Amino acid sequence: MAVKEPEALKMKREIGLIGGVALVSGTMIGSGIFMSPQFVLAYVGSPGASLVIWALSGLVAIFAALSYAELGTVISESGGDFIYILRIYGSFPAFFAAVTFILVVKPFSIAAMAISIAEYALALFYPGCPPPQLLVKCSAAVAILVVATVNVLNVQIAVRMQVVFLVAKVLALALIAIGGIVELIQSSSVTVDNLKVENAFKGTQLSLSTLGMAFYQGLWSYAGWYNLNCVTEELKRPEVNLPRAVVIAISLVTGLYLLVNVSYLTVMTPTELMSSNAVAVTWGNKVLGSWGWIMSVAAALSAFGSLNGTFFSGGRVCFVAAREGHMPDILAMAHIHRLTPSPALIFTTIISLLVLIPGDFQSIVNYFSFTAWFFYGITLSGLLYLKIKKPELHRPYTVPIILPILVLIVAVFLVLAPIIDNPQIEYLYVTLFIASGAIVYIPIIHYKLCPGLLTKLTVFLQLFLEVAPAEKNL
Repeated sequence: MAVKEPEALKMKREIGLIGGVALVSGTMIGSGIFMSPQFVLAYVGSPGASLVIWALSGLVAIFAALSYAELGTVISESGGDFIYILRIYGSFPAFFAAVTFILVVKPFSIAAMAISIAEYALALFYPGCPPPQLLVKCSAAVAILVVATVNVLNVQIAVRMQVVFLVAKVLALALIAIGGIVELIQSSSVTVDNLKVENAFKGTQLSLSTLGMAFYQGLWSYAGWYNLNCVTEELKRPEVNLPRAVVIAISLVTGLYLLVNVSYLTVMTPTELMSSNAVAVTWGNKVLGSWGWIMSVAAALSAFGSLNGTFFSGGRVCFVAAREGHMPDILAMAHIHRLTPSPALIFTTIISLLVLIPGDFQSIVNYFSFTAWFFYGITLSGLLYLKIKKPELHRPYTVPIILPILVLIVAVFLVLAPIIDNPQIEYLYVTLFIASGAIVYIPIIHYKLCPGLLTKLTVFLQLFLEVAPAEKNL
């Protein structure tokens, strides 16, 4: 009798179309739409121009997501930008992408979202004054640990939680949109001042820097359009569900964002909107009166769902980078029973909690968002290379070549505009930090000089965490 070989450890395909839509739109609708409108308006100067920025940001997000959907069906592995840069350009540039996303972009966005959850939740108990910083940080740490625990324990629960939070968010944004429609019908003086064509574009400021910063703020609220590409191996029928999910999700989000911005402008003057710390809460106090606190709860829940989605995809990037030999081996292992990449998720949690300790890091997020767009640009140039040089590749889904070209132009603009228009030393520090990855890459990744202590630590952690190397699920 032949001995049955043990089945290889693989991540299961547990994300369907609804889960995919929830992962994309549920991550996109975070705290951005509740906080960013005043910054977009402050940069461009007029209600009409701010609505144009919101619509164009949605267009950029959908073009970028569709371009990534083609890449995701040609290179059907999880890992997002890292895996695409690795397969098209090779190991060296991919390592810098891995370092940037794993050690900086994902942990900083996780920490930023956790802080916004804490601030909105605590606003209920501190009316009229900001809550103590220590309490905000501790509450943010609790939010990160709760999301980490759910993701480490079960993939299905994490995806279901994402769907539930998405429904709550859409209901909250629909409430704001309906409130705006009611105000429009009543046609108040604020509505006439803000939204009548002859008044809407008064005071518009146009310069490279202001446009670039307004787009950064707008696109920050659309961040998450690339999320499904990080988990392609866990998506059912990715060649069908990947493009469908991004089209449904981003169309839904863009429509809601435009309606919500119109609604804000029906009850607030530009000055009121720009001076508000949390636009949705100000809107809630004006329209809902004593029920205004609902907006604080909605914003906290919204940011919590976004945090869950970012965490879900962030852990996968770390897991895939380790599987390809660009991070320690232990991070490429999955739990033998739960089939979750628990070491990679625990590592992401530790880095995010460390990032939470320092004071203000909003500026750091701004400086690093330019590096994220730098790597999106490299990935899109890779898609153009495959389209022109390798037209014979099997493509279950394809986009017109003009889409990646347009998004690539936007990426180049977003990287260069703030540096040319307003050069700051921080941009140099960021570049030096990424370049310092070469010190690690050459001995450890290229020459594979692995200290014996690391091997012993890997074995100990493997036994302690009950994990084993996971194979690709292609």
